Amino acid sequence: MIREIKRSVASGYLMLLVLAVAQLLFGYWFYTQVIAQSPAGIITSFLFSVILLICWAGLFMVHPNEAKVLQLFGKYVGTCHDPGLKWANPFYAKASVSTRIRNFESGQLKVNDSNGSPIEIAAVVVWKVFDTAEALFEVDDYVNFVQIQSESALRNLGTTYPYEPHDDGDGIALRSNPAEIAQALRDEIQDRLSQAGVTVIEARISHLAYAPEIANAMLRRQQASAIIAARKLIVRGAVSMVDLALEELQTNNIVQLDEERKAAMVSNLLVVLCSDESAQPVLNTGSLYT
Repeated sequence: MIREIKRSVASGYLMLLVLAVAQLLFGYWFYTQVIAQSPAGIITSFLFSVILLICWAGLFMVHPNEAKVLQLFGKYVGTCHDPGLKWANPFYAKASVSTRIRNFESGQLKVNDSNGSPIEIAAVVVWKVFDTAEALFEVDDYVNFVQIQSESALRNLGTTYPYEPHDDGDGIALRSNPAEIAQALRDEIQDRLSQAGVTVIEARISHLAYAPEIANAMLRRQQASAIIAARKLIVRGAVSMVDLALEELQTNNIVQLDEERKAAMVSNLLVVLCSDESAQPVLNTGSLYT
């Protein structure tokens, strides 16, 4: 495996000045040899001028958050990270690799969660290159590699966890544990991309929904679960209010009720408190037991 080697190269500004002065001097020398009609001097000055022109090819620019990977006849010799105008061996092949932070948003993938329910899922991955040699030489196209491996990791994540938590509320689910799911997704993508010299900064789910063919059924299920939970809360509150009412009646000795009348009172209060609509009162204008 090829690892990155940081390489320092000469300043391009100094070499630019040296090459410009040398170009003028060799040009003047070539001119004097032509005037003197010296074949040997003309050939020598011409060869030196050609060498000087080749040296101009050693100048290159490194932009901020960019690296130049240097190769000599196919052999990796190092990477230059220092921004600015630089000069290196003119026979070096110089390949640019961006080290900026990038983001990639996958398409909406259709997978089955751990319960077998079809879902649609998508994610946003924030990444950057940390080893230019691995990114350039270990994989064919590191940008395409990031996209394919991220989608593959996302598919695997979708099949590992359920869309919703189980009835007992235990376990991690895609919808109810976003922080844990994001960490698991980042770790899995990083494992796949470490050989490509890429580090994953963040990975989060950007879209999560049931597939259209079961969306309506699952929506009704969610609504039913919400209604049941609300009913449990209402009944719990109603029972506590009825208990409080009976306790207050007995403590203040307002009225003495036998068990049958208590049962009737409890039934009426629960109907009033648990009903979806306002109850219509019926006044008893007779005696207590008629």
